[in-house]
Amino acid sequence: MTGQLRPGQLWPALLAEAWAALSGESGDAGDARLPAGLEVLWVSGAPGNLPSRLPAEDVAIACAGAALLAAAALHAQRGGDSGSRGSPVVRLDRGHVAAAFRSEAFLRVDGEPAGPGFAPLSRFWRAADGWVRTHGNYPWHRAALLRALGCAGDPEPVAAAIADLGARQAEDLVTGAGGVAAAVRDEASWQAEPPGQAVAATPLVEAASVGGAPPRWRPAGELPASGIRVLDLTRVIAGPVATRYLGALGADVLRLDPPDRPELTMQTYDGLLAKRSALLDFGVDGGHDRLHDLLSGADVLVHGYRPHALDRFGLDPQTLAERHPGLVVVSLSAWGSRGPWGGRRGFDSIVQAASGIALAESPDGERPGALPCQLLDHGTGYLCAAAALQALARQSARGGTQFRELSLARTAHWLLGLPRDAPGSAPPPGDDDEQTWLTTLDSAAGPVTTVLPPGRLDDEPLTWPRPLSRYGADDAAWSRLLD
Repeated sequence: MTGQLRPGQLWPALLAEAWAALSGESGDAGDARLPAGLEVLWVSGAPGNLPSRLPAEDVAIACAGAALLAAAALHAQRGGDSGSRGSPVVRLDRGHVAAAFRSEAFLRVDGEPAGPGFAPLSRFWRAADGWVRTHGNYPWHRAALLRALGCAGDPEPVAAAIADLGARQAEDLVTGAGGVAAAVRDEASWQAEPPGQAVAATPLVEAASVGGAPPRWRPAGELPASGIRVLDLTRVIAGPVATRYLGALGADVLRLDPPDRPELTMQTYDGLLAKRSALLDFGVDGGHDRLHDLLSGADVLVHGYRPHALDRFGLDPQTLAERHPGLVVVSLSAWGSRGPWGGRRGFDSIVQAASGIALAESPDGERPGALPCQLLDHGTGYLCAAAALQALARQSARGGTQFRELSLARTAHWLLGLPRDAPGSAPPPGDDDEQTWLTTLDSAAGPVTTVLPPGRLDDEPLTWPRPLSRYGADDAAWSRLLD
């Protein structure tokens, strides 16, 4: 279906594909039916906001649209008011979606940028036989990179060390030391290797229901996710995008971070929208018990740890289904849980490099390029939100403990399989256009300017529901308003 369409026209077919994946339907994804009354997503605005050789803007609209439609469907199932029309009206604006998928670029704290997007050692490096992409934003990943290469922390010695290595050799050295790196591959190379083959064999959204937990009835509130409690164990864009969108849809979101691994400043503000923030060490007795107390009161768990990294805390699927029956669990990782890279660390930029996206976006056919936004992070984040909402609806209807698994690499595989073209010639939106989608919230550090959550339900725009919490300053407890 999508092969007959050109970029700019793809999003309706991609939305149907995403919905089919979320619903676990087989066959032609383009034939997947949306819930009654939700067949139409109204999209306004002119295309060209995310110019790219790959159809970045279409994928962004499809991912955000899937989350918005899933919210409307859950609201209808719970008996929510949809106004005089009888079914919710769901709308997106292209410019708003593009701004939301670049939210880090618009973030301001007391009028100033919150920090650089990438650290000096997070970049492409020329190797002896190609290119390598590294990620050193977090201090522990930076230390592992330097330890693997045996050099000081300035870019010059790192560049010299990598220049003497083959790209795959550098990748192996850094990842073997606990760092984050990927050799830049073309699409054919990635698809021919076991990690790429494992990703290709994985659904866009893996779904499973475990155990016979009875359905949980969740009465409707003002917003689609009102009254829903979400425990957030995520960081670095994709997971926080999912949980902050659930918060904008009315959920009570509590984010937990380990005390010994502090979050980066930019991610602190961008990732805490519409949620509360607490610190908790799962590895100590009190912390472990508190974690499971919180899970006993939760409706949804969203985590972004590598596959099986949380098993030792009793967060493997079987234990969760036995100890917290009826929970919805959404897990997110870079590479998925299958194949030789299932336990490997990764970020959006690293997946772009390994999967062939960086070369597909090359400005000259030789130097690696990048998508116009961190599309894998944001797109997968909105798909995670959609998966959580759809799983809540499924649990309410059929029971069970619902599990959903997504990965940045599988979203990349989806993107790479779509029609592509040269970057669009439409000019980027002007400052006045971008200002339309911005809002300012109060915080302990001063006013924070950020992008509003994309979408309208029954012509009511979504908003961020509360001032920003200070990182780690809230209690590791659910809001008493829902008790």
